[in-house]
Amino acid sequence: MRNYLISIAVLLLTLLNLQDANAQVDLKSVEGVVTDTSGMGLKGASVRLVSQLDTMTTTTNENGFYTFSNVKGKNINLSFSMLGYQIINKSISTSFLINNIFVPKITLYPQTTLIPEVRITKIIPVVDRGDTIQFNMGAFTFPTHSLLEEAIKQLPGFQVLRDGTTYYNGQLIRGVRVDGKKFFGGDLLTATRNLPSEFVKQIEVINDYGELNMAKGIKTSDPEKIINIVLQPDKKRITFGQGTIGIGTSDRFIGSLGINKFNDGQEMSIVGSINNTNTSLFLFGSPDGAGSRNTDLSEIGDFSDPNDGLNKLGSIGISFTDNIGKNMTLNGGYTYQSKYNLTKGNSLLTSSYTGYKIHRREEYENKSYDNLHTLNLELNAKFKNNDVLKINPKLSYNREHFYNQRITDITNRRIFDEGLRQDTSVNSKPSADISMLYSKHFNKPGRKLVADLKLNYQSISKKDEVSEYYQSFDSTGTEPIITSFSQKQFVDARNDVAGIKAAVSYVEPFYEHSLLEIMHDMDINNIEAVRTVRDPNFFGGGFIDSLAVNYAYQFKSFKTGLNYQYEPNKKFRVNMGFTVQPVTLSGRVKGDTAVYDYNNVNLVPSTTVRYKFSNDLEIKLAYLGRNIQPTFLHISPVRDNSNSRNIIVGNPSLKAEFSNQFSTTLRKFLPTRGQYFQTDFAYTFIANKIVSSKKALFNETIQETTFENTDGYYDIKWYYEFNSPVFTDQMNLGLSGNVDYYNNLSYVNGFKSTTKQVLFNQNLQVRYLPSEYFESVFNTNYFLNRATYELPYINKIAAHSFLLSLAGRGYLSDNFVIGAEMSQKFYDGYVSELSDVNPTIINTYIEYSFLKNKSALIRLQCNDIMDQNKDVGVLTSYVGNDVFESRNNRLGRYFMLTFNLRLQNYPK
Repeated sequence: MRNYLISIAVLLLTLLNLQDANAQVDLKSVEGVVTDTSGMGLKGASVRLVSQLDTMTTTTNENGFYTFSNVKGKNINLSFSMLGYQIINKSISTSFLINNIFVPKITLYPQTTLIPEVRITKIIPVVDRGDTIQFNMGAFTFPTHSLLEEAIKQLPGFQVLRDGTTYYNGQLIRGVRVDGKKFFGGDLLTATRNLPSEFVKQIEVINDYGELNMAKGIKTSDPEKIINIVLQPDKKRITFGQGTIGIGTSDRFIGSLGINKFNDGQEMSIVGSINNTNTSLFLFGSPDGAGSRNTDLSEIGDFSDPNDGLNKLGSIGISFTDNIGKNMTLNGGYTYQSKYNLTKGNSLLTSSYTGYKIHRREEYENKSYDNLHTLNLELNAKFKNNDVLKINPKLSYNREHFYNQRITDITNRRIFDEGLRQDTSVNSKPSADISMLYSKHFNKPGRKLVADLKLNYQSISKKDEVSEYYQSFDSTGTEPIITSFSQKQFVDARNDVAGIKAAVSYVEPFYEHSLLEIMHDMDINNIEAVRTVRDPNFFGGGFIDSLAVNYAYQFKSFKTGLNYQYEPNKKFRVNMGFTVQPVTLSGRVKGDTAVYDYNNVNLVPSTTVRYKFSNDLEIKLAYLGRNIQPTFLHISPVRDNSNSRNIIVGNPSLKAEFSNQFSTTLRKFLPTRGQYFQTDFAYTFIANKIVSSKKALFNETIQETTFENTDGYYDIKWYYEFNSPVFTDQMNLGLSGNVDYYNNLSYVNGFKSTTKQVLFNQNLQVRYLPSEYFESVFNTNYFLNRATYELPYINKIAAHSFLLSLAGRGYLSDNFVIGAEMSQKFYDGYVSELSDVNPTIINTYIEYSFLKNKSALIRLQCNDIMDQNKDVGVLTSYVGNDVFESRNNRLGRYFMLTFNLRLQNYPK
């Protein structure tokens, strides 16, 4: 027993000596943070450290952090002080096992014996969190009671077009969430035009790699940009709404109503609108802009109304989110949208052939009625074993009515056709989609088993009534020859498209900092197309068998491969993959023995390398290969002469395209300075590119188009974006631009032709916000479209446009606001006089707020004072041997008086 006690004593003395020895040798670091009572870091607070071997002092940095290095002693005493605050003393015990000591957060309280000081707290405006950029809305000043769309316009890096389409640093925002949950199915426009800006605490711009990649933990695809709206804590339980009614000259009107209820995760929203001022609350089924209109950054600062024709829009929608138990959420909604459009305009299409040109001039009037119903649900569940299940069904029904009338003049040398074409059609498009994702959880970190299944079905039915009449004058001989042509067709068509996509991935940690994925996915699309054509002028119904089709087509793709991801730290990540992809395209005409088959095996490598030189600077290099299957228009084995002067013939022997893209991105972001720079470079070449093949005889005005595969297509694209405050934090400079080069291919009368096209675009924006009572923005844009044609002869076109614009908004008093915007655009170098317009657009408004909390607002506005927007819907296209230019009517001058009422109620 005595020996046992002596052994214990010796062991204790040895440990104590070891501890003293380590204390003499090991150097420690002490660090922590000092904040005020609001939780914000205190800059300049004095921190004093005293031990038996040390006496040190330092001050906190701008975020309240402090650090002591090479601390030798133990039993550390810290003292914290700052003018106007109580002194705090704290003792820290040390251990020879721990060399990095983190002191708990120290909060300094105001010194009550002093006169309270007035402190201005500056919130960090932008925080970079890797794949998430966070904007703290409290660091910015926005107009009182403004909607979120107006606030986003003032955030650095954001560009918002007139129709609500939103970009961040040149990339389109494709979806939205509110507190991490989808809002109206992810419809951005609905969120930004209904949520008040003062309800929002933060805006997060997120790189969304897709649910499948996020579940796997391997980022193998290019992300899309979405935003997450984080509500203020006191706005998570609130009922609020707004209503607007307005009437104006030229029979303009607007009415909208929105009611929203948020209750700590439970959300219910109902919105509706009707107007003929091109004001949309929904994106009409497309993330690219209202009414599925294509947009680009060259429209920034253009204050003209960008929508062709006169439109009447109506919409209503309901959206909900609810928690089912602790681990399950359900969200969904229903929307109905209607759109009536009346477009009048004229166009010129010039098709060049060796020795002759075919000019087609048209004056047209198009009417369309579009009705879209959409119902969607999304279920997210996390089970007790941490498995994850997501189910997202979606139903939609679209019914469209079209009426087109065109007066046409066509010339080819000494042949002249004049005619009238009328086209009436009714289209019905029911569709159903369901996507399911299941992620199996394992106790081993990084191990994943993920299955993804997508099923879709769409049926497109079309009833078309086409009538044409042409009178032709042929003066090539000594005596003019006058002939006439007329036809009437009833076309009934139905396309049924059914698809299935399935993917299974197993991810296993592979050595340290590595993940290895074994994957297999399947993509099968079936198309069944039936088309009948009748000529009512023939006895017995007049079915034209040569124009009918009953065609079945199938595309099958199976991919099996490996993906490897190595990420040793936050600075470096590399993804490498290799897949084997058998592809089969097959088609068969009912009643015909001919079968159109195409089989190929693609070997597809992929690589992405990302390296961060510092927290602010990173570079990304990538290669991506993918298949692009032909559309039904390309492969339909039927002669479509419903337009007798432009006949379309599909090619069922087409192969799938294979695209190879090499890209690089260099990005530097300094959130503390509000500076951002990004440049992108991409090179793409496509094997088996599907191109048009046009034929026309020198003594005819009829053109026939089919499609061929060919090699030699490539494009080179460069883009940059720069944003920074200049001179002062209240002035922000934005620069962006791109240069795109296309080596386009086509066939002209059987000969391969190359069109070399350069698109150059440069934007500059200066935004000045000297105070919360005044804001202004200046924009300028230059665009060049330069094309060189190889066949039928070398021809060059250089079309330019130049834009200047200025907008301002100011408070005359606490209740009166006045604003104006002006843009001037110049066009030059276009082929026809259709594009010879230089519109000056001036819009003005004045607002008066009243009632409690300024909840009511009256607005008087004038849109397009000069009335120069009504005929400037200019569209140009240079493809193959075609040069197309058109000019359509748009919304012109009107005055409008609107009344808006905003209400909100907090629960008791």
